Amino acid sequence: MAKKVIITCAVTGSIHTPTMSEYLPITPSEIAEGAIGAAEAGASILHLHARNPEDGRPTPDPDVFYQFLPRIKQSTNAVVNITTGGGPAMTIDERLAAPRRAQPEVCSLNMGSMNFGLFPAADRYTEWKYDWEEQHLLSSRDYVFKNTFADIEEILTTGNSFNARFEMECYDVGHLYTAAYFVDKGIVKTPIFLQFVMGIMGGIGADPENLMHMKRIADKLFGKDYEFSVLGAGRHQMSLITTSAILGGHVRVGLEDSIYLKKGQLAKSNAEQVTLARQILEGLSLEIATPDDAREALGLKGGDDVAF
Repeated sequence: MAKKVIITCAVTGSIHTPTMSEYLPITPSEIAEGAIGAAEAGASILHLHARNPEDGRPTPDPDVFYQFLPRIKQSTNAVVNITTGGGPAMTIDERLAAPRRAQPEVCSLNMGSMNFGLFPAADRYTEWKYDWEEQHLLSSRDYVFKNTFADIEEILTTGNSFNARFEMECYDVGHLYTAAYFVDKGIVKTPIFLQFVMGIMGGIGADPENLMHMKRIADKLFGKDYEFSVLGAGRHQMSLITTSAILGGHVRVGLEDSIYLKKGQLAKSNAEQVTLARQILEGLSLEIATPDDAREALGLKGGDDVAF
């Protein structure tokens, strides 16, 4: 528990829809403001998706990313992490379009194909702000989030071409073994950065026992050559990041992962969640990593070597 804890903030994502929260960042200006506020509150890594500013639909369009990336860089020293997960039905080329142009320090990378069930959330609403939202959720009943070995290798090779490192998103134990395969092949450099994603329907459940098991297997596979972080989806967010910190890990919060601050109370900003996470960590006598601390721990190339 002596090391500094990296707080990642996932600012908007592609899961939640505008009907769910009026505070979900949609426009480039809102995404920039949400990211900057999170950095000012203590997040050292900003995990970024883009949305169509007209209706909030997830978009891979690099031109939309470039409406907020330069502003974030000018206003913070935070590490920018651009998604390669994108959103439902996006092709690999679409998912890579923004990273290829922006050449960030970090890209997220989903470590396996999986069922990705968002459809239960549709039962909570009877009216929708935009026509696309209900179908976005319901279609996940018959949707497989495709990340084959070929897909993963293409994303890794692309990121390696501009010296990015990867937030390797592991939704289940088998994904750790996939990560180990690419490390053994020499396609991924160590230390690797694992994000244990817990509580998504179709992935590993958000139970402390599962977190302990994920860490035990990661220890077996990677020894000291990895850092890990944990995100808990929805109501599991704060309890699981607390457990992660106690186990010596890093944490991820943000409106991509949960739109709530606590039970029944919507988070009004990403900064609110980061502030709460920071209070929890400091209550455990842990020190918060600065962006440069995160760069050192993860072996990043530095903020001057990006293309935005």
